[in-house]
Amino acid sequence: MKNGFGIFLAAFVALAASWCGFVLAPEKQLGGATETAVLNSSDTYPLQRPGDAALGLQVYRANGCAACHTEQVRQDGIVASVVLVKPGKNPEAVTNLMSTLKLAGLSKEDADAAAAKIKTAGGAAEVHIAATGPDIARGWGMRQSVAVDYLYDDVVQPGNLRAGPDLANIGVREPDANWQLTHLYAPAGVVKGSPMPPFRYLFELRKIGDAPSPDALRFAAGYSLPAGYEVIPTPEAKELAAYLLSLRANAPLHSAPISP
Repeated sequence: MKNGFGIFLAAFVALAASWCGFVLAPEKQLGGATETAVLNSSDTYPLQRPGDAALGLQVYRANGCAACHTEQVRQDGIVASVVLVKPGKNPEAVTNLMSTLKLAGLSKEDADAAAAKIKTAGGAAEVHIAATGPDIARGWGMRQSVAVDYLYDDVVQPGNLRAGPDLANIGVREPDANWQLTHLYAPAGVVKGSPMPPFRYLFELRKIGDAPSPDALRFAAGYSLPAGYEVIPTPEAKELAAYLLSLRANAPLHSAPISP
């Protein structure tokens, strides 16, 4: 037991170092994170989610949506293009120069060089940046997901399985609340062949009263309910739809530049 104190001290140092590395350092790095500037704008990003959307995150979490959906768009590169803004005082010379230049499918460096040549000739050009990668090609987003996208989410739900499509930008792809609600109630009735289970316990099927409810879901042609009945979303369904509509990770940032 003569070495007991030394063993205790070594174990304490190892545990303390682990705690500093896995708890304290990430807290110092991310705990003080703030909104960031949107490129070429005075706006900041992200905005806090509205009340219903913030509550909807908890509904999303409680229903295990992250088990089948991710909220992280992947990117494998960028491609740049040069766009003429003004031909200047010598448009013929600028036009002739541009006919000799490659203006699309460029690296950022080559695009900047082409824009500089156009400026030297008297014109004005902009370099537009687009993200590339399978997720971008699928239409799941305009750029990669970065840490600031999750700034106001508690708990963060990036997911790790794609049984369904990525949702990081679903509020842009499907901005209609009725679409979101009918998709939750009858996924296969909205997206043909969808393997998503219906979340009908978040809705109430009830008889129509003197007049249809303004909250009743509007289904696409071909989907039928029992005669005389309508579907009313519960508050939880509305909150979940509000959260999905708030997923709009499409702002151009210094850490993820794009040209909208």
